[in-house]
Amino acid sequence: MSEKPLFRDLKGDDPDPEVTVIESLCMNCQLNGTTRLLLTKIPYYKEVVVMSFTCDHCGYQNNEIQSGSVMPDKGILITLTVKDKTDLNRQLVKSDFTSIKIPTLNFEIPHQSQKGEVTTVEGVINRAIAGLEQDQPTRREHQLELAQQIDEFIKSLENLKNVEEPFQIILEDISGNSFIENPSAPKADPLCTYENFKRTKDQDHLLGIFERNEITDEPSILHPIKEGDFTLEDIEGEVLQFPTNCPGCGSPCQTNMKMTNIPHFKQVIIMATTCDKCGIKTNEVKSGAGIEPKGVRIEVKVSNKEDLTRDVLKSETCDLEIPELDLTVGPHALGGRFTTVEGLILAIKEQLNDPTTSHIFGDSRDDRTKQQFEQFLAKLDEILENKMTVLLVLDDPCGNSYVQSMSETDEPDEALKITHYERTFEQNEELGLNDIKTENYEES
Repeated sequence: MSEKPLFRDLKGDDPDPEVTVIESLCMNCQLNGTTRLLLTKIPYYKEVVVMSFTCDHCGYQNNEIQSGSVMPDKGILITLTVKDKTDLNRQLVKSDFTSIKIPTLNFEIPHQSQKGEVTTVEGVINRAIAGLEQDQPTRREHQLELAQQIDEFIKSLENLKNVEEPFQIILEDISGNSFIENPSAPKADPLCTYENFKRTKDQDHLLGIFERNEITDEPSILHPIKEGDFTLEDIEGEVLQFPTNCPGCGSPCQTNMKMTNIPHFKQVIIMATTCDKCGIKTNEVKSGAGIEPKGVRIEVKVSNKEDLTRDVLKSETCDLEIPELDLTVGPHALGGRFTTVEGLILAIKEQLNDPTTSHIFGDSRDDRTKQQFEQFLAKLDEILENKMTVLLVLDDPCGNSYVQSMSETDEPDEALKITHYERTFEQNEELGLNDIKTENYEES
């Protein structure tokens, strides 16, 4: 019998959906009921755990969905400016740990006061109105003044849906699992900003994240490597393996890791994962030499076949831009890669078409979004066919990215421009550095 992925696509004709049934306490009658757990995927979103509880004694039922994906390292702050009624139709994903604020009305929905859901911006407003209206009949009998104040506030929420003037809606999610649809995708959203932030220790504890020394007195199972235990030749000549979980289906698998040298650049660590259960293959490249003293901004003009063959190292902290396409790719979207210019553009195209990594281009997309998405992919094809000249920009505050020069001296050629710069205070904070520096570009 062949092994199956841990998180599988949900199908109506699946003969074996692998539902886990456990006996659990009913919170209504305090007797034992039954909880059913199903590990599956939401198309164009991520892995989830579907939970269904039923009590045969009192008839109580409860359904819930929780994320089954790896918890992001940072929380996320999303600020959307709603300018017209079309913005109310944007799809919105919020987790249990998301607080929602509407500064115009000084209104806030605290985190963990509502269950996570997939809805729209208008749906968030409607749910808030429904929650406020729930006990209004009782208030009108016993607290008339309070009921009148709440009625006035409900009218203010209703007026927001007319969008007579722009207003902001802010999502702050310490779990990092919230999202607002970008109708301009894959171009940058002019009305929505995303900002990642480091969680406090209390926020980590709220999510169930603890350091080893906080939950046990046992020493770490890791043994420190002493100087002289291994030579550089030993490390570079050996392929190391360590257990991990598949990024596609969550099943246990192995990751291979090897250190190597990129000519005329530096040492890097290549990591490759292959899952025998779902067949997914991934590879990632990380710098083996730490953070450089300065950040680097690399601009390469892609106009011919030779430019497409340039070697490229994009680190996991590097932003990528193609101004001609209005395209900005965040540092974590493609991860660290050692490839060519052509391979980098193909990776962007493949990721946009991959339903497991992007849920904004699913069956629910409208015709306008679908059309502009197809036009964008066509422009990527034009770049690959050398029918369109573009500027490829890599901006890496760690200084660990690289683009091959076509000159014989390894100095930047005419189509390549490299700029080293001092990192800003915010960039140093993002990288966990204590140096306070100001941004100061220097031409190289």
